[in-house]
Amino acid sequence: MNTKPEMPRRWAWLCRKFLWYVRRDIRKRFHAVRLSRMSAALPLDGKPIVVVLNHPSWWDPLVCSAMLDHFPKYHHYGAIDAVAVKKYGVLSRLGFFSVDTKTLRGATEFLRLGQHILSEPYRTIWLTAQGEFADVRKRPLELRSGVGHLAAKLKDGWVLPLALEYTFWMESTPEALMRFGTPISIREHQHNGREWTTLIEVELTRTLDALNTETMQRDPQLFETIIGGSTGAGGWYDRFRRIGSWMRGKKFDPSHASALSEKPT
Repeated sequence: MNTKPEMPRRWAWLCRKFLWYVRRDIRKRFHAVRLSRMSAALPLDGKPIVVVLNHPSWWDPLVCSAMLDHFPKYHHYGAIDAVAVKKYGVLSRLGFFSVDTKTLRGATEFLRLGQHILSEPYRTIWLTAQGEFADVRKRPLELRSGVGHLAAKLKDGWVLPLALEYTFWMESTPEALMRFGTPISIREHQHNGREWTTLIEVELTRTLDALNTETMQRDPQLFETIIGGSTGAGGWYDRFRRIGSWMRGKKFDPSHASALSEKPT
């Protein structure tokens, strides 16, 4: 009997609390979360979206949460390793569902559930398609084939590449940088799973290469700030700088960039 798989649990009130907590934590641990101004326009026509991202760090799903407000009306789901779900049980109530990447049965269940989730409008699935942590400079990206097979089974919607990178610029805390690539229309491509995987990898690689180039320029003006976080060195160093600014009758700016521009009087 071909029954529909059970939808992942998604407790709205818990999602709101979790996002509030995560964004507060991000402000403490990052200088900023930034989105490239050259990102492609998001396909917000109500069709389901598969967001495919590279996987540079443990922070990826948490940093991506900063972007959820850019998808009004959408309900978000994410695939995560079965071991992680057992370790962090709260994730199973936030729209995450477990994936057993080591067995054929696990792959089959992933495809059935993915199809079921994306059978309705205004839904997204976020996938770290490399399957394991990988440096942003690694080429080829070697995406897992599941993402391509999922796209091949969908009748309509979008595949949206998302590149992530973390880097240190002028502050003691890192920058979390993102760039959306060109959305790929599922309806306009008749590919099998392997062909879809190749196409998605090409587009994600192109997006990540573009983000790498922007990152090396170290220019915040190339990005829109989504979340502003911690600034300055903190401790006694910033206390002395604050006193110095007060003595000069200036407003204190804790950023390291301002410290480098300060001229002795």
